[in-house]
Amino acid sequence: MNEEQANRIGERLRSARRQRGMSLRNLAGLAGVSVGYLSMVENGRRLLDRSSHITSFAEALQIAPSELTGKPFASVDPHTSAAHEAVPALRMTLMGLAMAAPPDRRPPQVPAVVLTERVAKANRLYHGAEYGILAAGLPTLLADLHAAAEAADGAARRELLKLLADAYHPACTMLLKNLGYTDLAFIAVTRAAEAIAELDDPVYSALSGFFHTHVLMAAGSPTQALAQATAAANTLEAHLTSPDAHALLGELHLISATSLTQDRQRPGNTRAEEVRGHLAEAAKLAGRTGETRAWHLNFGPTNVGIHKVSLNTDLGRHGAAVAAGDGVHPETLAEAPGRQAAFHADLGRSLAHLRGREAQAVAALLTAEEIAPQRIHANAPVRNTIEFLTDRQLPAHAARDLRGLAHRIGLPL
Repeated sequence: MNEEQANRIGERLRSARRQRGMSLRNLAGLAGVSVGYLSMVENGRRLLDRSSHITSFAEALQIAPSELTGKPFASVDPHTSAAHEAVPALRMTLMGLAMAAPPDRRPPQVPAVVLTERVAKANRLYHGAEYGILAAGLPTLLADLHAAAEAADGAARRELLKLLADAYHPACTMLLKNLGYTDLAFIAVTRAAEAIAELDDPVYSALSGFFHTHVLMAAGSPTQALAQATAAANTLEAHLTSPDAHALLGELHLISATSLTQDRQRPGNTRAEEVRGHLAEAAKLAGRTGETRAWHLNFGPTNVGIHKVSLNTDLGRHGAAVAAGDGVHPETLAEAPGRQAAFHADLGRSLAHLRGREAQAVAALLTAEEIAPQRIHANAPVRNTIEFLTDRQLPAHAARDLRGLAHRIGLPL
């Protein structure tokens, strides 16, 4: 054993433990080792050289493994990896499914009530940022829904077509926002549009436009995205016959505002003014609907408040974004930890740009990660913010926290 190396690692581990306010027993329990083993490592009598133990201690202390070893250490996020590993099967399913079924399509064996619950579960997994489990289950769910729809007719077929639209929503948004497969998301919204077209329902047609707006934004065309959202909103405004329709119109105003923040061709003041207009319309609709789960979304006053933070952040109005966060209670969306995490992440992104509030920015990003790690680990703006913060002067504890987050997100610092 290299005694000098063992002593250095032991000192780093003891320092990190004490900074976290943990006892030997607490850390040993979290890392899955004995108190005696941990004590020997801290006192330099055992060399911490097993990668599994290094990772366990680092995760328990919420620091980067390099804080203990003093050298680079490969980052691994098994949950995100699982989501990407499931994509090839999902790709084949999306490419093979169409509303015109081939003659060899197997007959459905799943009752409609079971399919309904499976679609609801898929949407819960999406909002819970459980992308690995969601991606693995979508191919079978979509295949079962298509098979059931092809075997049905009349009212039963219409209900199954609606379920298909509801199932393609998490597929599209996960592939776009969290995994980066814009081409596959386009296939997903195209398949959803095929099902929705048969419904010949203007409200569902607006829902189809909502899906397409997401894809156009991800493809880098905010002008087309805004045009799509505007057309969908115009269609919907003539058919506001239910609370769910009002909630969808509110979502269209929010996504229109998001499209505007990305449109660099418009003057900044014009963009900001139009964003405020859409937010105002969304707030009016939220006042009418209250908190809803319509369309497996989360429209309501809380989500409008969360958007005020994200939209001001994207516009570079960081002080306004932080101020907008006051009074917003994202925990209201108990079934949508992904939205809660988005609030704290966007708050952290804005705090990072305000002098003297960098440590608060790190704390906000850590809160976001704790709530929905898979969503935060795949978030490009969060990665950019972490890189930005590495060049700022931070208190020692915040710098250590930032290095730990950078490791977990896959950024070498």
